[in-house]
Order: sequence, then structure tokens, then C-alpha cells
Amino acid sequence: MVQLTQFVLATAALAGAASAAPKPPPGPNVNPWTGKDRYVVQSYGKKLDQTIAAFTAQNDTLNAARTRTVAQKISTFTWVTTRDGLSLISQAIKEARQQKKGPKKMIVGLVLYNLPDRDCSAGESAGELSSANNGLQIYKKEFVDKYAKLVSEARDLDFAIVLEPDSLGNAVTNQGVPFCANATPIYEEGIAYAISKLQFPNVHLYIDAAHGGWLGWADNLKPTAEVFGRVVAMAKKLNPMAKIRGFSTNVSNYNSFQAKVRENYTEYSPSWDESHYATSLAPYLEAEGLPSHFIIDQGRVALPGAREEWGEWCNVEPAGFGPLPGSKQNNTNVDSLVWIKPGGESDGKCGLTGAPAAGAWFDEYVQMLVKNADPPLAPTYMKKPHGPKA
Repeated sequence: MVQLTQFVLATAALAGAASAAPKPPPGPNVNPWTGKDRYVVQSYGKKLDQTIAAFTAQNDTLNAARTRTVAQKISTFTWVTTRDGLSLISQAIKEARQQKKGPKKMIVGLVLYNLPDRDCSAGESAGELSSANNGLQIYKKEFVDKYAKLVSEARDLDFAIVLEPDSLGNAVTNQGVPFCANATPIYEEGIAYAISKLQFPNVHLYIDAAHGGWLGWADNLKPTAEVFGRVVAMAKKLNPMAKIRGFSTNVSNYNSFQAKVRENYTEYSPSWDESHYATSLAPYLEAEGLPSHFIIDQGRVALPGAREEWGEWCNVEPAGFGPLPGSKQNNTNVDSLVWIKPGGESDGKCGLTGAPAAGAWFDEYVQMLVKNADPPLAPTYMKKPHGPKA
């Protein structure tokens, strides 16, 4: 009863925040995804050749054809996670230009993910830079500055850039972890710097806002918005014109956009799926003068009952590909559903027996994602070559 009362009070407070919150400063509110083609990452498609071959060997032509659809037609994001990985931006630009047809603009999804002391609480995706070894200066000058130069020079393309998945979530909830407490000022300064440097008309920035199971609890909404407000204010001190388009959620996680079944572990949370998380967080963002626009990763969605608790995040089984990027949805805070985490890349040596290291290809897992896709993927069959006329 006490918990239920707390939930009712928190819901009332949320409603009050929604009515009292000042709106962000007026300005153009053009959804950057509207009316644009989306870049399909060819290197991801090549990885899926292994999955297509596996289904073909099983005489499963339907799921081979469904995998071919993912490889050839569905837009995902390119993750740039090291200084050497900056070459992936050039590759994406080249391929996007080749894919562009007609007068429509092309939007390219990128992830910027290389903070010093990265992944302070989980450790499965630890990066190349350490704050103890001049990591922040290296991050700024050898990573962010070069990143910004590459996207600024491709003015014929638009870019949607997700900034540092999971990092600021640690600033909200994991200050009791010494490594995270020490890393937080580094995270905030690094992301503020990236925002200040990525101010170009063809670039649309989304700060990562973790997911509803992490930051969507009633007590976390206001502190989360305050952290984001502080970081954007820091960016404005570096560049008075600094702004962001909004926030990304559910990156590399498994939450539904709109849950068909409300899981028991979401009880008392106003953010039981990602649509409700966006709606719950929006008024607190607006109270900080921030935009309340979201992109939501649906590249992998856990099936109902797959998890016993929300904290299960690693190679969750069973799961499937979720709604396609750009699918229609009924939440005005959401710019687009997207596939940010490429399905098939392991979360780490956890979750399932035999799972490979973080980022390594996990073909058995992607086969499961294809089979469990919801809605089911449309098949793309290979065209039979025309033989010589008789």
C-alpha cells in the first residue's frame, strides 16, 4: 500500500510538472527524419551473409529471405568507438552517397562512443581512453574534433548522432560506484565539448537517455533532466549557439516501444515501456529548457516473459527484431523509431552460455532475432538469373 501511495503521489507530481513546466525557447521544430531516405549500413549487411547462409543450410528459405531484407533494406547506425574507427564515418558517407537517389535527402545514423573511462558500471564495453592518461584531451582533439570535421564536410547528407550511450545515466544513479563518481565530471565535460563542436545545419544531436527501466522511475526523472540541463549549459558556455535535437533511449537494450504486456517488474513505474518513458521525462526536460524529442531504439525487443527483472541487459533470450525504423507511432514526442544497436553483435560474455565478447558476431543470436521479429519481416528473395533463350 505504501508503494502504491508513492506511485499515486509521483504520478500527480508528474502531472503537475507537465502543467507548470515552461516550454523550451521558440524556434523551428522540424523533425529531421521526415521525408528523408535512410542510409543502410553495408558492412552490417555483409555480416548477415553468415546468417543467410546458416538459414539456407537449414533449408529455411523464408528466414534467409527475411534476413536478406535486414541486410539490404533496413537502416541501422554506425558505431564510431575508437580513433581508428573514424574511418567508418568516411565509409558511411561514401556508401550513403551511392545509395542516394533522386532529390530526397539522405540521413545517416552515427553513434559517438569513446569517452575516457567508458562504461564505468558494467565494464563490458570499456574503451581505449583513460582519464588517468590524458584521455579527456585525447578525446577532444583526436576524436571529437576529427569526428566533427568529417560530418561538417559532407553537407549533402544529414546526420543523426547519438552521444555516448549510457554515460550520463551513471551520473544519475551510480555515484555510489567510485569509478563512476570519478568518471562523471569527465563524462559531462566530454559530452558538452562534443555538443559544442557538432553544431552544423546537417547534424542533429541526440544525447543518450538510457532507458525506462533505468532512469524512468518517478524519483529519477527530475535528476535526469537536471543532469542533461547542466551538460547542455556547459556546451553553451563553449559555444553560445550550442543546441541538441533531443534524446535517444533504449540503445542496446530490449524494451518495447509500446508493450503488449506490462511486465511485473515494471510495477509502480510510470515508464513501463519506452513510449511512456518519453512521455514521463518530457515535462522535466522542458522545465530545464531542453527539447523533448526522442529517437527510440527498437533493433532488439525482448519477448514477454523473457526477463525476470529489468536489470537483465545482456544477450536477453528470447528476443526479436522490433518495429522497423520509421514505423508509424502515436507519440508526438518521438521523432522516429530506429535501429541503433545492430542486432547480432554480442553484448558481452554474459546472458547466454557461449556468448562471445562485446561487439563480436553472435550468429545464433541474430537467427533468433529474425525468427522472433515482431512484426514479422517481409522476405526479399534472390532474383533468379535469366538463362539463354532456347
